[in-house]
Amino acid sequence: MKMLSRVAVGALVSGLVAGIAVAQTPSMDEITVQGTRLVTTKAAGRSSSGVPIDNVSISYGVVIAGLDLASQAGFSEAERRVKDVATTACKELAKRYPDGTPSEAECAKAAAEKAMLVVNGWAARASKASGK
Repeated sequence: MKMLSRVAVGALVSGLVAGIAVAQTPSMDEITVQGTRLVTTKAAGRSSSGVPIDNVSISYGVVIAGLDLASQAGFSEAERRVKDVATTACKELAKRYPDGTPSEAECAKAAAEKAMLVVNGWAARASKASGK
């Protein structure tokens, strides 16, 4: 029975990992925006030689399906969505980890800039494909 349980758990974990890998396949329908902060933590029983620093992040998907990234209006809408989601992610991080760095505004700016690199690439490909 133990062996059957281990196999079932292994199959479940394998299925979840495969699902995660599939979900991370890049497409032009959705972009991932990730806000990140550094958080100082104190573990019980640690020596006073140093405090570990954890890098925490929250990721949200931004749907851009249906937007014409080759047009100014479509690109501007994608940019607005990315910035809104970056702000939301970093507000949540600041709420959960108030002593973390960088600031909420710096976190949102960095998250949006990173995601916009992908949007800019997609927009360039869309413009080239449409001849604009």
